[in-house]
Amino acid sequence: MAVDKSEVRRPDTSRGRVADALARSTGALSRSAMARMESDMGWFRELSAEDRSWVGLIVQSGIKGFVDWYRRSNDDHDGGELATSVFGAAPRALTGVINLQQTVDLVRLSIDVVEGNVDEILDADDAPAVHAAVLRYAREVAFATAEVYARAAEVRGAWDARLEALVVDAVLRSEADESVLSRASALGWGDHGDVVVVLGSVRREHAEHHLFDEVRRLAGNADMDALCATQGDRLVVILGGVRDALKGAQQVVSVFGPGPVVVGPITSDLNHAHLSARAALSAHRSAGGWPDAPRPVRTTDLLAERALGGDGHARRHLVDEIYLPLATAKGPLVETLSAYFASGASLEGAGRMLFVHPNTVRYRLRQVADLTGYAPGTPRDAFTLQIALVLGRQSGRDSL
Repeated sequence: MAVDKSEVRRPDTSRGRVADALARSTGALSRSAMARMESDMGWFRELSAEDRSWVGLIVQSGIKGFVDWYRRSNDDHDGGELATSVFGAAPRALTGVINLQQTVDLVRLSIDVVEGNVDEILDADDAPAVHAAVLRYAREVAFATAEVYARAAEVRGAWDARLEALVVDAVLRSEADESVLSRASALGWGDHGDVVVVLGSVRREHAEHHLFDEVRRLAGNADMDALCATQGDRLVVILGGVRDALKGAQQVVSVFGPGPVVVGPITSDLNHAHLSARAALSAHRSAGGWPDAPRPVRTTDLLAERALGGDGHARRHLVDEIYLPLATAKGPLVETLSAYFASGASLEGAGRMLFVHPNTVRYRLRQVADLTGYAPGTPRDAFTLQIALVLGRQSGRDSL
């Protein structure tokens, strides 16, 4: 959407002046957002004319609400006020026409339209502050959306599940700011220390809120916190107060459906849980490459499959944590390991290739295991070591 700058006065550093410039573009922004919804959201095209008009009011109110929110410059803006300003014009019956995810999607789209046109509406000096404000407002309005649906829910459990899904989504998207942590606390999160993400398929035979209650009961029995969400056919469980990632995952593995269950690495707190989630998501996508994997399985045990699946983090881990320590160690460990694999895992064959005694090969392979934690004589470990050798040679790096 093109906005004619000649129609907008040059903004100065005044927040009110910037808000005025945005307000003058509200109509054009709303039309652009509605056009995007028409083209991008199939469910919107299927609504009745009356419901489409109410949705249009929500979009327009969302954009106007951002302008008013920005003008007041109140970072502690109350979620209830946002809910009223954005959704006050729409009937509560609309909550039975479109679901929470669709509502969040349409509000996000309208906010994306605002952000995408900020640079055309405002001067370069003012745009960065507005971009940052758009991100804060988008998070707040998402929670305000949940609050609207909470008031329409028949039971408290359904509302908790919706709010919890938004909290988990924010955590996984690395947006766990103080407001998200506060809402997590309201859901019973105690912030008791180390955090891991456990991921697997959804068990369909139970209602969502009953499933989440079971997760929290099992986690509580092991003195752990838990947050849960379903994302498509996946169940995501965030555990807090974890002392051992694998043992923690074993406490809740029974709530998952069939197929692999993976547990990410331990992170220090909820703010950093996205790092565990990133590894878990990659491992879950790649777990099919190891059909006999234990359940649960650590993401580090799937490094080779993750690397073959295109996970750059796994590739770097194999090079930095396995190949380079071998390449820079005293003694020809890379050469010995390569000869061992080339000879079909034969100590004698490797010794002949290297012109050394088989005991020397055996000693060097123990050094490999001590340095990397992977034993060349174990099939799974040998597979990971072979992939690390290939990636290390491809990287062209032979020193730290």
